[in-house]
Amino acid sequence: MNRRDIFRERIRLYRQDPLIFFREVTRFQPDDWQVKAARAIAEGRRLAVRSGQGVGKTAFEANVVLWFLACFPYPRVVCTAPTRQQLNDVLWAEIAKWMESSQILGLLLNWTKTRVYMRGYEKRWFAVARTATKPENMQGFHEDNMLFVVDEASGVADPILEAVLGTLSGPNNKLLYCGNPTKATGGFADAFGRDAATWYTMTVSSRDSPRTNKDNIAALEAKYGANSNVVRVRVDGLPPLAEDDVFIPISIAEQATMNEPVEHIRPSRIAIGVDVARFGDDQTVISTNIDNDIVRIDKRHGQDLYKTAEDILAAYISLHGRYSESTVYAVIDDTGLGGGVTDILRHEKEARDLNYLEVIPVNFGAAVPDKEAAQNYADISTWIWSVLRDRAQAGVLHLPNDAELIAQLSTRKYVFAGTPPKIKLESKDALKKRGLPSPDIADSVALALYEPVCYTWELG
Repeated sequence: MNRRDIFRERIRLYRQDPLIFFREVTRFQPDDWQVKAARAIAEGRRLAVRSGQGVGKTAFEANVVLWFLACFPYPRVVCTAPTRQQLNDVLWAEIAKWMESSQILGLLLNWTKTRVYMRGYEKRWFAVARTATKPENMQGFHEDNMLFVVDEASGVADPILEAVLGTLSGPNNKLLYCGNPTKATGGFADAFGRDAATWYTMTVSSRDSPRTNKDNIAALEAKYGANSNVVRVRVDGLPPLAEDDVFIPISIAEQATMNEPVEHIRPSRIAIGVDVARFGDDQTVISTNIDNDIVRIDKRHGQDLYKTAEDILAAYISLHGRYSESTVYAVIDDTGLGGGVTDILRHEKEARDLNYLEVIPVNFGAAVPDKEAAQNYADISTWIWSVLRDRAQAGVLHLPNDAELIAQLSTRKYVFAGTPPKIKLESKDALKKRGLPSPDIADSVALALYEPVCYTWELG
């Protein structure tokens, strides 16, 4: 009996129990939570899983997709996520990985960059990848056997989730939400709240997963507190608590990690933001920004100013080699130690004819150079953080998925200071009194986004 015949003989069992399919077909070995989730999606219609990071949700999603696609006749499987990168580079690639691990699925299914389909039935038996950008992308799918998988569901807009719910009318239509609960409101949160009666819900902590690094969890707790929002969201799989005096809510910071990065063909602006430390607990951080995409963050501990300048020059040479017609701006925290780095870079620029390097010193305590912004913000530090926040909220800033960066952005508070009162970021001394580290990574990213504004101030 060949593999196809064995599969046909076993398919009734596979439909009833995806765990048998996992064991015999994809060779996926589920953790305890994945066992419960597989049974829930097989027996019910709607499953919502909120989790910390690294617990294996993408592997689970991929195996559920393959189970449904291979075992039910003429299915429609629609996979969506907030960004093309999350959908294609993460979930769709994971589906390919588990197909390749199977001895039979490669004979039955064909994988392409946007579709997986049953051989010979391309138009009626398939899974498709659709980025969650417009509600109409989710409409027009109606079959008796249909599965929707929404990855990083907290980052998907409510109208799109509503469009997904509106398609589920067939007898074997199923819906799977998975993701970090980065927001306390919205369609994903509602599955655990007001709509919980119509959902099977699960909360999976990174603490309980054999896949996660417990030392990293302990370090995050030690730095930011076991009850901090970054630990709640990224470790415990719980939604953030409201903090009215936080300058950048964690939902905005997390959303920026899911915003679609731009293609770097002819960049309009390339900048290197540098927050300078020397020795001690703080770190020197060098962040590279290409058109509001933070493509790289380099962290250094205990190095002198000359080595920091060398690192910046190496970054400049690499960027100039790739984008030879673009100016590269090196934006340096010039307060204190940073002034030495500024001096070294200016000397090297002149000595080595680095014509496409522009060195821009920034004093975090200086006045805001933008007239309109100066009416609202007490200093340049607060203003450039507001630029970061506003671009993240507008969906035009892409941040790397760095837990420390998100924690630093989402724990810094603000006050009203001066007459008339203006918004002012919490000082670094105040942060340290609360037991929090210096926001060196966040400052570096904010500097990388800074664009100087030149005004002639009227005297009067």
